[in-house]
Amino acid sequence: MTADTTEPEEYASGPAERRREQHGWYFYDFACSVYSTSVVTVFLGPYLTAVARAAADAEGYVHPLGIPVRAGSLFAYAVSASIVVAVLVMPLVGAVADRTGRKKPLLAAAAYLGAAATAGMFFLAGERYLLGAFLLIVANASLAVSMVLYNAYLPQIAEPDERDKVSSRGWAFGYTSGALVLVLNLVLYSGHDSFGLTEGEAIRICLASAGLWWGAFTLVPLRRLRDRHVRTDAPGDGGGGGRAGAVGGGWRQLRATLKDMRRYPLTLSFLLAYLVYNDGVQTVISQASVYGSEELGLDQTTLITAVLLVQVLAVAGALGMGRLARTHGAKRTILASLVVWTLILAAGYFLPADAPVFFYFLAAGIGLVLGGSQALSRSLFSHLVPRGKEAEYFSAYEMSDRGLSWLGPLVFGLAYQLTGSYRDAIISLVIFFAVGFVLLARVPVRRAVEEAGNPLPERI
Repeated sequence: MTADTTEPEEYASGPAERRREQHGWYFYDFACSVYSTSVVTVFLGPYLTAVARAAADAEGYVHPLGIPVRAGSLFAYAVSASIVVAVLVMPLVGAVADRTGRKKPLLAAAAYLGAAATAGMFFLAGERYLLGAFLLIVANASLAVSMVLYNAYLPQIAEPDERDKVSSRGWAFGYTSGALVLVLNLVLYSGHDSFGLTEGEAIRICLASAGLWWGAFTLVPLRRLRDRHVRTDAPGDGGGGGRAGAVGGGWRQLRATLKDMRRYPLTLSFLLAYLVYNDGVQTVISQASVYGSEELGLDQTTLITAVLLVQVLAVAGALGMGRLARTHGAKRTILASLVVWTLILAAGYFLPADAPVFFYFLAAGIGLVLGGSQALSRSLFSHLVPRGKEAEYFSAYEMSDRGLSWLGPLVFGLAYQLTGSYRDAIISLVIFFAVGFVLLARVPVRRAVEEAGNPLPERI
C-alpha cells in the first residue's frame, strides 16, 4: 500500500468553515456538561451515598469485593476508580486518533458509552450501590476519554488569537445547558408528588435524562466536525498504517510521545501545575453536594438551586475571564482565579450548617471562577502543543485534567473515613490550589510557546 503523504491540515480551510466547526464543537460541551452538572455535582453523590447506607452493616460499612468501606466514602472512591480506568485508556485513544486522523468515530464511541451508562442509572434503586458505582466508573471514564478527542480539535479549528474566546464559549455553552436542565430537574424533583413519583424515582429520572441529553446533542458535533488527513509514514509507524496498526502500536506511540514531551520541558511544567490545581477544582465539583447535604444539612432543593446559580454565573464567569485574558493574559487571569478558589475553600470550612443563604454566596463565588479557570487552562495549553500531535498531547492534558484527579477525591474520602468530618476533608484541598499557583507562576509561557514551534498570540 502506498503511504499517504498528505500534510496535516492544521485549520479549517476558511473563516466560514472554521466558524461552522467551532459552532459544532461548542455543542459537545452543551451535550456532556449536563452529566457533570446533574449527575456528578447534584444528584448522584447524595443518592448513591443513601443507597450505600441502606445496604450498610450496623457499623455503617459496605463491603464491595470484601473490602470494608464507610458508606459515606463510596462515592468519592468510585470517582477515584473511574479516573484510574480513564488513565489506562486515554493515552491509547490519543495515540490512535493522531495516527489515524479519525477522531470522530472514537469520540462517538466514548460519548455513547458514557451516555448509555448514565441512562442506565434509572435502574439504581434499593440497595444496588455496586451497580451505581459501576455505572459511575463507566460514565466518568467515558467522559474523560471523549474529552481527549474533543479538546484535540481546538488547535485545528481556531487560530492562535481565537483560542481563548473559542474555549471560553465552549465552556459557556456547557454551563448554559447545565442551567437549563437543572431548571427542569428542579421542577420535577420539587413537584415529584404532583407527578405521581417518589423522591427516588424523580432522582433516577433526572439521572437518566442526563444520559439521553448527552447522546442526543452529541449528534451536532459529529455532523459538523471533520477528521484531518495525517501522515501514515511517520517514524515508528512500522509501515503498518491503518487502524489496526494504530491500535497495535498505541502504547508504543505513547512511550514515544512521553519521550518526545521531554523535548518540551516547559509544556511539562505547565501540565504539572495544571495537574495539581485542577485536582482541587475537580474534587470541589464532585464533592460539593455531598458536603452540602451531609455536613451542612441542606436539602436537595437547596443544593439544586445552588448548583443552578453556579451554572448561570459560570456562563458570565467564563466569558468575563476570557475578556480579562485578552487584556491581562491567560496565565495571570488563571493565577488570580486560584487565589479566589483558595478563599472559597477557606470560607466553606467555616460555613455554618443549616444556612442556605451563606451556601448560595459560596456557590456564586465558585460559579464566577469555575468556567473561566478551566477554559483558559485549555486554551493556554493548546499553544504549547506541537502541531500534528494534538490528540496525543491532549491525552496527557486530560490525564492532568482527570488522570490524577483521583488524588483529591481519595484524600477527601480518606479524611472523612479517618475523622468522620467533611469539614476536615474540604479544607485539605487548599494545598492543591496553593501548590498549583506556585508551579504555574514559575512557567514562562511565552518561551514555552516558542519552544513548541507555535506562533505567539498577542497576549498570553
